[in-house]
Amino acid sequence: VQLVESGGGLVQPGGSLRLACTISGDILEYYPVGWFRQAPGKEREAVSGISNADGSTYYSDSVKGRFTISRDDAKNTAYLQMDSLKPEDSGVYYCATGILVIDPARAEDYDDWGQGTQVTVSS
Repeated sequence: VQLVESGGGLVQPGGSLRLACTISGDILEYYPVGWFRQAPGKEREAVSGISNADGSTYYSDSVKGRFTISRDDAKNTAYLQMDSLKPEDSGVYYCATGILVIDPARAEDYDDWGQGTQVTVSS
């Protein structure tokens, strides 16, 4: 399984970005998907997750109401729409999948990770 993130970049505060996570070597519909981020000098933190079974979603308190996770299994791709971005949203964003994800916010539940895409929110 290989995951590739795309869509990162530099955006001004209040702007939007849409990240994509494409899977190859397997079929996305088999897996839940999580998004995590890591800022320099900080711990990796969970951002959002989406189930493959019922489409249920998870959002961290820091992004709830601003970010939207979705998936298009026909395209083997998951998305993270990020609106009203803040400087504190900056970091490397990673997508991940796992066979058995009990807690979407727990990195240890995920088996495969992408290489990450940089998001910088700055004026």
